[in-house]
Amino acid sequence: MNPCSSAASRPAGDLLASRAAAPSAAAAAPTACSRLPAALFAAALLGGCATLSPDAGFDGVAAATQQRTGQTLTWARSEADLVTIEARVGELLAQQPLGADRAVQVALLNNRGLQARFQDLGITEAEVVQATRLPNPGFSFGRARKGDEREIERSLHLNLARLVAWPLVSRLEARRLEQVRGEVALAVLALAADTRRAWVQAVAADETVRYMHQVRQAAEAGAELARRMEQAGNFNKLARAREQGFYAEAALGLARAEQAQRAARERLVRLMGLWGARTAFTLPERLPDLPAAAREQPDIEQLAMGQRLDVMAAKASVEQTARQLGLTRRTRFINVLELGLMHHTSNEAPRQTGWEVSVELPLFDWGTARVARAEALYMQALHRAAQTAVDARSEVREAYGHYRFAFDIARHHRDEIVPLRKRISEEQLLRYNGMLIGVFELLADARAQIASVSAAIEALRDFWLAEGELEMALIGKAAFAPSTAAATRPAAGAAAMDTGADAH
Repeated sequence: MNPCSSAASRPAGDLLASRAAAPSAAAAAPTACSRLPAALFAAALLGGCATLSPDAGFDGVAAATQQRTGQTLTWARSEADLVTIEARVGELLAQQPLGADRAVQVALLNNRGLQARFQDLGITEAEVVQATRLPNPGFSFGRARKGDEREIERSLHLNLARLVAWPLVSRLEARRLEQVRGEVALAVLALAADTRRAWVQAVAADETVRYMHQVRQAAEAGAELARRMEQAGNFNKLARAREQGFYAEAALGLARAEQAQRAARERLVRLMGLWGARTAFTLPERLPDLPAAAREQPDIEQLAMGQRLDVMAAKASVEQTARQLGLTRRTRFINVLELGLMHHTSNEAPRQTGWEVSVELPLFDWGTARVARAEALYMQALHRAAQTAVDARSEVREAYGHYRFAFDIARHHRDEIVPLRKRISEEQLLRYNGMLIGVFELLADARAQIASVSAAIEALRDFWLAEGELEMALIGKAAFAPSTAAATRPAAGAAAMDTGADAH
């Protein structure tokens, strides 16, 4: 049996190629295998002993969440974890009304989409450990008969190419795992920001509905009074129609406010992962007060560049792609490199033992396509990282500008418009008590005051939403580019030397 004939028929991508070692004139002495470098066997031992960590890096994600949001995370990996989460969520919802921080905590614990995202940690770590382990050594056995002669061949073979590339592959896979952990941490922080914004919108919607009820009541009173005065002959049809039209518009505005209230509440419910009786939580009657002063952050761009997770992930992607390019260039001519130990016995010849090494000759494929692809991937990652940095600077400037304008507008409503409308209403009431104005003027003033309060509520809501957007702009986008995990994952069936070239 010829070992070279079997090697030529094997695909280049096999991670473990079998070898049937046959009698050969160049067979080595029985002690030849003892001269193999001990470092190769040590690397093989280390590669085969890679193990899974207890938490797949979840503790690091939880620590980052605690540092940035002050909230805790629990990974539901068993029924006992689910029971613990259910109990904790029940405790949080029992404290009514539901504040913003507790709403965020409920979402981080109870959102099943986030729990599914945590599984990416375990999946990726399992893939990384599998990729950094060497394939099991192969053993082949053959028996041949030629007349009265019986030949038995036994061989043990190991893929040397994968063994040589193991340190580089291990570093690349470790970097991929870190990238996935960063993406999961970003998803956690994005969910926290979305939940806080949904809570602000839900509270503002509740407050708006209450004021719209007052507007409708005032309009209804005006319309009823106009109807009676028309019947008494003290009002013409035009004046009554105006009051009736205002009442119709107020009723329509209330319906739209209630629709927006339901949508805002349901969005908050979805983010917190609630259903059934647990959706009956109550919210505060009003939003938090405006802070005394707005933030002063002239170095907002530098701050964002230093802590945005998407920028750091883009930089890591460039570094990893550069390492892959180096691996591809170094191994462009070698795709299969195998070592085999053979043991041959025959009933008509002495026992033969030895070893063999097989390589693939670069006669048709010189690796230029793999190198060109790796270089294109590197330039693609480089341009994406640069664009991510440009976008980050612009987004944080925009978010900070929106935050400052929202603060100034809300403060103007609080300090100027609402107090002025209140003074006007007090003066109108004095004139009505002195019979200087009629009830319709008083109702019109009440409607104007309620409208100004509703505008102030919207301005305060916009401020808190702008603050949440600013916080998220300092963290980064949840999806800054195509998935880094997918972009750098080596094909499972690729040859060891194609790892750098085929990583995408």
